[in-house]
Amino acid sequence: MTLDPVVALLVLAAAVMHASWNALVKSAADKVVMQALVMLVSGVPALVLLPFLPLPAPESWPFLVTSLLLHGIYYVTLANAYRLGDLSQVYPIARGASPIMIALGAWAFAGEALRPLELVGVGVVSLGIMSLATPGRVARDGETRAIGFALATSVTIALYSIADGMGVRRAGEPLAYVAWLLALDGPPLLLVTLWLRRGRIAASFGAQLGRGIVGGLIAGLGYGIVIWAMAHAPIAHVSALRETSVILAAVIGTLLLGEPFGRRRVAAAALVAAGSVILQVAA
Repeated sequence: MTLDPVVALLVLAAAVMHASWNALVKSAADKVVMQALVMLVSGVPALVLLPFLPLPAPESWPFLVTSLLLHGIYYVTLANAYRLGDLSQVYPIARGASPIMIALGAWAFAGEALRPLELVGVGVVSLGIMSLATPGRVARDGETRAIGFALATSVTIALYSIADGMGVRRAGEPLAYVAWLLALDGPPLLLVTLWLRRGRIAASFGAQLGRGIVGGLIAGLGYGIVIWAMAHAPIAHVSALRETSVILAAVIGTLLLGEPFGRRRVAAAALVAAGSVILQVAA
């Protein structure tokens, strides 16, 4: 199974979408509410599609349930990481550690053994992503907790990516798996958020509704593309390409959120690009 150029381009487009909705969550006044809105809205198009799609094959259901549970943990760790740290610090750590873990997990559980050059490509991508994280303020600002939550997020990303990759391949109809995942993902998070913001629901949600709708539509389309791609290409390849979104996230953090961007980040971007090229050549 190789990574078709069309699939690669779609995954890169999904990377842009992923960085964009993460920036919306990071810049929101209430990150928990924004996260809930994004995930709820991302499932609305899926709900429209469900009557026209077959049920996923029963063999895929355990993976679907596992992914939904892992996504719940992911939302908690991500929201706390953004509450405590900068986008340009949290996002590279959360996304950068996962490609290597996904490559190992795909080898162990999905039978996807990578050739040495492919492992080099995944490693270079991860190194470039991780090097984007902003150092130097941890001790003063107490950002050790932000890094801890970011690393926990990367573990959940790796686990749900492997679950989704294995599940979508057993679903029979990949779009059915994608639709059910997106449709079921948002409501539990919304219920928890409504309970957390009880007594001030209208004020909390009203101020974020417009951006939440935009972010949700972007998030749903982006992750749908990624899961669909995993049915047609190696999980590790798709993951490594999708995580190139950290380059855009670093740019957004600089231009819109006032976070620093210097020569070190340019070098990191070059590493991520080089790793992606290696993966394509090795495929």
